[in-house]
Amino acid sequence: MSLVLDTLATPLESTDGTSLDSACGTPSEERVNLPWTTDSEDLDREPSSPLLMREFSMDEGLLDETQPDETLEDIAEMSNEPCDFFDESLQDPLENFEATAVDPEAQIPAACQRYLLNINLKQGRNLVIRDKRSGTSDPYVKFKLEGKQFYKSKVVYKSLNPRWNESFSHPLRDREHVVDVRVYDKNRTTDDFMGSSSISLKNLELYKTYEMELRLDDPKSKEDDMGIIAVDVCLMFRDATIKKNRWPQRKNKQNQASPSPRPAEVQKNQLKNQMWTGVLGITLVEGEHLPQYGQGDIYVRFRLGDQKYKSKNLCIQANPQWREQFDFNQFEDNQEPLQVELFSKRGRKGEESWGMFEIDLSRLPLNERQFYTHVLDPGKGRLVFLVTLRPCWGVSISDVETAPLTKSEERDSIVKKFSLQNSHKCVGEVGFLQVNVMKANDLPATDLNGKSNPLCVIELGNCKLQTHTIYKTVNPEWNKAFTLPIKDIHDVIELTVLDENGDRAPTFLGKVAVPLLTVQNGQPICLFLKKENLGSTSKGTITLVLEVIYNKVRAGIKTFQPKETKLMEENLKFSKKVLARNIYRVRKISTAVLYTLQYIKSCFQWESTQRSLIAFLIFLVTVWHWELFMLPLFLLLLIGWNYFQLTTGKASYNQDLVNMTMGDDEEEDEKESGKKGLMDKIHMVQEVVLVVQNVLEEIANIGERIKNIFNWSVPFMSCLACLVMFVAAALFYFIPFRYIVLIWGVNKFTKKLRNPYTIDNNEILDFLKRVPSDIQKVQYSALRAPTSQSQPRKKK
Repeated sequence: MSLVLDTLATPLESTDGTSLDSACGTPSEERVNLPWTTDSEDLDREPSSPLLMREFSMDEGLLDETQPDETLEDIAEMSNEPCDFFDESLQDPLENFEATAVDPEAQIPAACQRYLLNINLKQGRNLVIRDKRSGTSDPYVKFKLEGKQFYKSKVVYKSLNPRWNESFSHPLRDREHVVDVRVYDKNRTTDDFMGSSSISLKNLELYKTYEMELRLDDPKSKEDDMGIIAVDVCLMFRDATIKKNRWPQRKNKQNQASPSPRPAEVQKNQLKNQMWTGVLGITLVEGEHLPQYGQGDIYVRFRLGDQKYKSKNLCIQANPQWREQFDFNQFEDNQEPLQVELFSKRGRKGEESWGMFEIDLSRLPLNERQFYTHVLDPGKGRLVFLVTLRPCWGVSISDVETAPLTKSEERDSIVKKFSLQNSHKCVGEVGFLQVNVMKANDLPATDLNGKSNPLCVIELGNCKLQTHTIYKTVNPEWNKAFTLPIKDIHDVIELTVLDENGDRAPTFLGKVAVPLLTVQNGQPICLFLKKENLGSTSKGTITLVLEVIYNKVRAGIKTFQPKETKLMEENLKFSKKVLARNIYRVRKISTAVLYTLQYIKSCFQWESTQRSLIAFLIFLVTVWHWELFMLPLFLLLLIGWNYFQLTTGKASYNQDLVNMTMGDDEEEDEKESGKKGLMDKIHMVQEVVLVVQNVLEEIANIGERIKNIFNWSVPFMSCLACLVMFVAAALFYFIPFRYIVLIWGVNKFTKKLRNPYTIDNNEILDFLKRVPSDIQKVQYSALRAPTSQSQPRKKK
């Protein structure tokens, strides 16, 4: 993609009167258009002037993905459908204008009011041939205002019916403009002109989306039909007060529709409404030409219904690079737009919105990546992100008797789908999970009658389903089966039992967490409920039946890819006990390292003659015959030795977890936070202490995860590590080390050239993040209840 901007010698305003800060983005790459590289058609329209033309180009092959070719009939049918690409709810703020004005021009506000032009470039049809050898063209589109280019599309190679699917916006001072649309064929030297058309904005109705088919024409060409360009155009007010006044209205509507106890028929419909039909893959790429004044952080917040995502904080800069990818679930009955808002944060409470806009998702095509560059508030730059809508498979809610895996045909098709011989198909789908939530017993009572209104929420990653509510009981029987697709075999399924309180927030009753790799298929398990931090047990039990079917090859590949992040993670708080626990964990790791160094030192000092003699002989043989492949081979032998120790019962590595307490630290800290004293004194340095606490936790996590790989805490991970070590040893043995480093370096250096919007990752860290730390081993440990505990108690 590339953006082109013509700037004057003084950075005041562009020709449409809009400040350049809000009209364009800061370039990541820059080049000057010299006369011999300028398009011939542009020279006719734009004679030499003192303007300096700068073309900001990303990579033209950036978004070229393998897309299925569609027939002309499909494309024509698609263009005839009514278009509502932009949010129709944006008409609401104009109702007051329409009620008081008779003349349409009376809706136009004062001269200070600016407009926002939104264009969705969809596709071209029957374009002219410019490459005579291949009989095709390499078309791209330029959009201009008064001869000045404000947007340039990507190049679609070897196609006369290209599909762009690019959406962008541009600010305007007034409506007296005509957008010039020009199509070119990309060549190595001079690009060939393929026709032009225009869009008059004067007579466009505000907040109405027009689906246009622009017929291309060239007076200098002898060709009668040069093809069609299909676009969606919407002109609206650019007013920050209108946008921000819409947020409270949405919240009030949601509050009015808050859940309350309903009949059983309505609850059945609610179970169906939980299931999503598609997944929105969103990639936040970067910001362009953001203001750089002051110090602080900036972040982007995405919202789709109840789903929220907050990006990582970056320092205020002109071109922030987020490079984050996440998924939202698309529900069939949810027609709300995707809301995107950029915030700046200075200090503890200095939060300011730099702009918010909405994306209508109802017209997104399946499996096609849509490119968005949207303008923020005046002078705040713009955001660049990608959206892809993918179909969803494997989500269902049913009774236990009619669960998918109880039917032999469905079970056979699922097993075949994830068999080893089909590993090359649908690499993104790792596996299939079925959870039978049978019942719970002896739950805590929340009302005066000794009863509760329990429901169970099932969470797997960012996917969430829940049972219906059973009223007035502490021994509910749900007997519901839930199925979910598995994105990562290292995920943990969490089941939370809540008490419904009508309009108020539900009350927490208990929680359990089960790693998918520990599931024993088809076996009923009765587990004690734990408290919210999964540290200690709570009152009550829950009975489950879990089944996991997954492909080991896809699961292994996914292990070395970035781990999915939680959409809205809880805010970390400073805790003296958490800090002390992290210090203890780091000290334990450092003690083990020091003990190893002392052991090596004792060999040098000949404290034990036999041990020192054996160590000396090993040293001589190893150094004399040392090759690089011996390093992964040594680690492989070490993992094998630990496995032998565990199988023979000579070693046990669960003793370290005995002293790993997980008490009710949060409750005690909340009580202490209200007291004045020490916490007030360290208020100024609380952020620094929190950073130290988190760094210590990361160091401890890495050390414990490496230890747990060698300890076979997760056999799948240890086996995968053995396989990687064996392959590494073979590569180092047969291939010179310099060649391996060369291949690695070429891959790293060309990764962004091959895909400029790629998400950076470190395969080793991604692998380690899947291994549980000692804290997580305590949290995920299953406390099985005796069979008698699962039965409801009889009243005497």
